[in-house]
Amino acid sequence: MNSEEQKKSENRARPTTDEFRAFVASGWAPRRGGLPEQASVVPYAAERRAAVSAAFPGERVVVPAGGLKVRSNDTDYVFRPHSAFAHLTGLGSDREPDAVLVLEPTSDAGGEGDTPGHEAVLYFRPLSGRDTDEFFGDSRYGEFWVGARPTIADVEAELGITGRHIDEFADAVGKDAGEVQVRVVREADASIAAIVDKARAVATEGADEAEAEQRVEAQHQADDELSAFLSHLRMVKDEWEVEEMRSAVAGTHRGFDAVIADLPEAVRRGRGERWVEGVFGLHARHHGNGIGYDSICASGDHANTLHWIKNTGDIREGDLLLLDAGVEVDSLFTADITRTLPVSGTFTEAQRRIYDAVYAAQEAGIAACKPGNRFSDVHAAAIRVIAEHLHEWGLLPEGIDVEATLDKEHGQYHRRWMVHGTSHHLGIDVHDCALATREQYTEGELKPGMILTVEPGLYFKADDLLAPPEFRGNGVRIEDDILITENGCENLSAAMPRTADDVEAWIARIWSEPSPS
Repeated sequence: MNSEEQKKSENRARPTTDEFRAFVASGWAPRRGGLPEQASVVPYAAERRAAVSAAFPGERVVVPAGGLKVRSNDTDYVFRPHSAFAHLTGLGSDREPDAVLVLEPTSDAGGEGDTPGHEAVLYFRPLSGRDTDEFFGDSRYGEFWVGARPTIADVEAELGITGRHIDEFADAVGKDAGEVQVRVVREADASIAAIVDKARAVATEGADEAEAEQRVEAQHQADDELSAFLSHLRMVKDEWEVEEMRSAVAGTHRGFDAVIADLPEAVRRGRGERWVEGVFGLHARHHGNGIGYDSICASGDHANTLHWIKNTGDIREGDLLLLDAGVEVDSLFTADITRTLPVSGTFTEAQRRIYDAVYAAQEAGIAACKPGNRFSDVHAAAIRVIAEHLHEWGLLPEGIDVEATLDKEHGQYHRRWMVHGTSHHLGIDVHDCALATREQYTEGELKPGMILTVEPGLYFKADDLLAPPEFRGNGVRIEDDILITENGCENLSAAMPRTADDVEAWIARIWSEPSPS
């Protein structure tokens, strides 16, 4: 223990004598009995693990949840497990820090959560007894401080996989590392990756320096291949995942309704962007695990900063409020929706012109969301409409028509006002499947079960002298979450109004409703 840790330890109430330990450990009612019911995700998680097993036969696959991270001195950030771990176990929310899922190669796997060729084992820190120092004296893990963890029996009942104490992991992962290929999701937990590397070092014993370096490089490449596979595995959602996304979208809709209801208060109080952020965050936390990403609550010219998450500005009458926000449900699946709202309840003529252009672009992008098309087709369809409007408004340089600006080598002038891509995959991560290859992602074929965003925009900064004066200081984005179906697509967020007229009617309806008591 270093000096800083020693100082922190001295500031906490720890059992110091045998008598005090006995006193702390005594006088507690029996724990409530009964094992948890099996989670509804169990059969789906087993199918996902089966895909991993088939891809890496005979290999040991190590997927850490990750550990707690210090926020300030002796307080930690709320824990969020690594996305691959959540996907393969079904654990979400803030469960289970320091845990590791291992797919152990075996020829006779037969447990409920196992797959042919692998046994699924979850190494984690189970509940300690009340007679241990951890119960009262460990402020990071102790039950007295942070609440009770599940027992091994609890985890096995809930997830249908084998549970073991995390202290057994190092020996288990290294027992035959020189004979069995071991892969680890390195980025999930550096400490677990180090344990795996130490175990794999057995394979380099006796090799010269150059050969040892080559083997280490090959091992790291194998780890990268695993991470890429697990990322791509999330690209097509199963029916359980789709229902989680529907719940995330429904919660997000409620959050947007609440923001609209409180817009006058956000204007009145000042620093209204923070007020909007707080209102949405309240509903996100109540409906699910919280926000899926830092909410963009951008009013006026702030909407023209694409990743405006400071949310420090006022909201004023006559402004547009660009709200890009999503609820993350307990399973960690998140919505990602943007609506641009006239703070006064109605668009000005110039604001409506911009809005209608973005809406037309989004309609074109959504129409391209169908199986057989390429992911890149969605952006191509939407950006063409953006380019057509910019050309019609005379904003492109002289001699540059729509085809010229769409030329990827010599054009792209439209990107001054629409810099970002139109779509990304969506799921456990707001930008899901990010480690998939270009061939799998950008150039990949759209398939039923994929969920992606369609989110074109137009951004006219207040100091943009090439933009019409009436456009300056207005930014518009419209974003929806689109499920690819067998015959086309379904807009999961279609219940949230999108056209300019419907958005105005949405605001008017909510403002006319009596405030909840």
